[in-house]
Amino acid sequence: MPKRARQAGNAVTILDVARHAGVSPMTASRVINDNPNVGEAMRERVLASVKTLGYRPNLAGRSLRTSSTARIGVLYSNPSAAYLNQFMLGILEQSSLSGSQVLIEKCSGIRSQRAATQRLLDAGVDGVILPPPLCDSAQTLQELDERQIPTIAVATGAPQEGVGSVRIDDYQGARAMTRYLLDLGHRDIGFIKGDPKHTPSALRAAAFFDTMAEAGIQVPAEHVAQGMFTYRSGLAAAAELLKRKRRPTAIFSSNDDMAAATMAVAHGMGLRVPEELTVVGFDDTPVATTVWPELTTIHQPVTAMGRTAVTLMLEEIRRNRSGRPKAQVHQVMKYTLVKRQSSAPPAR
Repeated sequence: MPKRARQAGNAVTILDVARHAGVSPMTASRVINDNPNVGEAMRERVLASVKTLGYRPNLAGRSLRTSSTARIGVLYSNPSAAYLNQFMLGILEQSSLSGSQVLIEKCSGIRSQRAATQRLLDAGVDGVILPPPLCDSAQTLQELDERQIPTIAVATGAPQEGVGSVRIDDYQGARAMTRYLLDLGHRDIGFIKGDPKHTPSALRAAAFFDTMAEAGIQVPAEHVAQGMFTYRSGLAAAAELLKRKRRPTAIFSSNDDMAAATMAVAHGMGLRVPEELTVVGFDDTPVATTVWPELTTIHQPVTAMGRTAVTLMLEEIRRNRSGRPKAQVHQVMKYTLVKRQSSAPPAR
């Protein structure tokens, strides 16, 4: 059955266009913003949806203008598609409401970061939002600072002077999860670390070890494995933990992708979750409710963080255009421990 346009009177957003065309919000944004890095077939599909839905940018935020609409750059290299999609939903929702334009660039290594940053600068962006892990890239932050480009770092564990930020308290979130596992009765708890280049990884790990120590429990080295926030790294880390002679009764993974991988390894070994192994994660990305059983995790309001990042960025752009100093707002948002079916007391 063909998808129908919204009824008159309901504002059509870029997210509606993306859903109608069957593409990601980022692809829809690239087409609408006339980015050349989109295939012709994909471009035609999105433009057809724009025409069918009658999409028009929301111009309520035009008061931001001095000489042109605010152009916000987003530079990303996040390996978690689930996290990135949630984040971009917030970015695109808020930018549509404000009438601002979003330019998106992907990068990987240092050389790629420089090139992607330069493309944004050449395109005349008024500010740049950096989701993880680029929120902690000293090279990118320094380059943007030298160009006097307002910058918002999202989900950094180490907010810096001169750079606004949006984050949760990763340390307290990980403490809450560790306490929850201890309250269930678990003592042999395994832990999968995240990418060491991303500052929240260290905070989550520190919270786990500190909370275990407060409970009088020394975590053996064989109960700790290194991951990189990717599903593939989670497979290797979980296999390392679960093949030990002394297997943990619960595994706390530093993000949901690695937790999902842990459950896959457990299922492959014939271990029942949560009857024989409790698995918990962090972030509450869509994968948390698509795996079986559904994942107990720390909810990080990723979409709301994207919206907030745009709001803070627009204020920084206003201040920059009027010659006022940076506001340097550091917004800490609330986390929530979400209990689902992947956690239970240890088997007796």
